Amino acid sequence: MHPNLTEQVALITGAGRGIGKAVAQSLAACGAKVVLAARSETELRSLEAEIGSTAFSVVTDVSSEADVLRLFATIDNRFGGRIDILINNAGVGRFGSIEDFSTKDFDDVMAVNLRGTFLCCREAVRRMLPRQSGTILNIASVVGFKGYPQQAAYTASKHGVMGLTKAIAAEVYNEGIRVSAILPGGVDTEMVSHARPDLDRSVLMTPEDIAQSVLYLLSLSPKAAVDQIYIHRRNSAPF
Repeated sequence: MHPNLTEQVALITGAGRGIGKAVAQSLAACGAKVVLAARSETELRSLEAEIGSTAFSVVTDVSSEADVLRLFATIDNRFGGRIDILINNAGVGRFGSIEDFSTKDFDDVMAVNLRGTFLCCREAVRRMLPRQSGTILNIASVVGFKGYPQQAAYTASKHGVMGLTKAIAAEVYNEGIRVSAILPGGVDTEMVSHARPDLDRSVLMTPEDIAQSVLYLLSLSPKAAVDQIYIHRRNSAPF
């Protein structure tokens, strides 16, 4: 699936590694101008150099409103306020039993995964509304509708992302803006390795598998919309 994204402006958060990096590479290969946002300057600069002149990076902590406002102001200055695609991928995981889980770790997870998604959605919608077009894709997780031991905070944050996605989609669908969620399960990333060390990494999906789903959603006709896609690895329980 290779949509023509020439001249479109795409912002990818959490772009330095894993799913975000694979998505950024795929969108750039389809002609998009990609804005790379993440906290690691080293990872961002490396990816920016790899993609070339159609990419530029902005070091951003999406849990910080000041950082997000600065990120979108930079996009405004560079592209005249245009943003066609937002991929909310930035996320953190903190794992452990509920009785031992700290309030700080809970707050950190919610700040990045849910607050960060909210901030970026709000700023993107503000810029998409005048043009009556745009696509927002929120990378959630299988824990957006399931629960696993030792993952209470992460699960709560991803359930929140799903609620946010559904509400924003209902609010802006008549304004030409599509909002969808992708819920991966079992992707070979650093976070999954930490959360589920019991999984055999050789059978996990790759970040490129999720990037293909992003391309599929971006290839849809303006008459079509998908609320959510749940992708699980083969030979695992579907629900």
